[in-house]
Amino acid sequence: MPYKKNRLAIVILFSLLVISNLSCTEKDKKGDSMSIKEQSLSEIKSLRTYQIKKTIYFAGGCFWGVEEYFSRIEGVLDSVSGYANGETKNPSYEDVCYKDTGHAETVRIDYDESIVSLQELLIHLFRIIDPTSLNKQGNDKGTQYRTGIYYTEDEQEEIAKYFLKEMQKEYSEPIVVELEKIKDFYTAEEYHQDYLKKNPEGYCHINLTLANKTIVDASKFTKPNDEKLKSKLSDLEYRVTQESATEAPFSHEYTNEKESGIYVDIVSGEPLFLSDDKFDSGCGWPSFSKSITTDTIKYKEDNSHGMTRIEVRSRSADSHLGHIFDDGPKDKGGRRYCINGSALRFIPKSKMKEEGYEEYIPLLSK
Repeated sequence: MPYKKNRLAIVILFSLLVISNLSCTEKDKKGDSMSIKEQSLSEIKSLRTYQIKKTIYFAGGCFWGVEEYFSRIEGVLDSVSGYANGETKNPSYEDVCYKDTGHAETVRIDYDESIVSLQELLIHLFRIIDPTSLNKQGNDKGTQYRTGIYYTEDEQEEIAKYFLKEMQKEYSEPIVVELEKIKDFYTAEEYHQDYLKKNPEGYCHINLTLANKTIVDASKFTKPNDEKLKSKLSDLEYRVTQESATEAPFSHEYTNEKESGIYVDIVSGEPLFLSDDKFDSGCGWPSFSKSITTDTIKYKEDNSHGMTRIEVRSRSADSHLGHIFDDGPKDKGGRRYCINGSALRFIPKSKMKEEGYEEYIPLLSK
């Protein structure tokens, strides 16, 4: 499914593939042409991609735990402990603790936006803080332990504002997390860096195992048995998701869908993609620059049709979705998830709460 090619040429190429590979589905089912080696996104070395480095600063109480937590998130390039948005220059740890410098213990997070979104990082932040507690997290009290989101770009401010507005709906008490532009950041002393890696039994006020908890809970989404699937899906939807067929280019309404919302696996209902990451590739199939999170998609080497490609499958139901290519927009990381519309169900933002997807609304940028 080449990107930005002539529409007629795409249709002709697709027709030739169908004619010359009428038995390809049976081959794939027998395992003759499909490798079963599964990979994570970071393990795929055959794709040429472009790192989109961004920086955000989070204050969440003692920086030892916050730094270690975010170092475990896929897509985070570096996490560094320091002191931010205070009144003095080059403060020491003792200054911040005892001399009322106004700094917050803060972690600088460098991340690859093509892999992990700011919204996803914000969800992780809210997992490890009490956003309604002023100047106190865990056993630590003082203004240096206040919570904060300190942005470096105006777009980050808008995303964080929307996120905080949506999250406030889940709390009866007001959220007191600061949202400010980063004014200054001073790297903390060396003994503070990677503190919990150096001292695994050291003090930590947060549960670090939460970093391993997926944002989309796979246990909520299951695959019906084959009999139910055949009654639930159309013939084409069944062949695409269960037999790795491909719908004709420019044939599905989702190719041109522009409304804000979420795309889920038509088989299990598991969230897969966001409208924020959808773009017009001109290839004839719905295209996305990344998945909703890094852990909802499975990747497999596909050697069918005399080509070597990376197949994209859903995590919970193992539905065939499409393929991933490296000819997407460079400013979004270069990835193009070329997805069969027949493998998806689109839920507009206005109906996400009604259909049980309210918790994913904060992942949207607007």
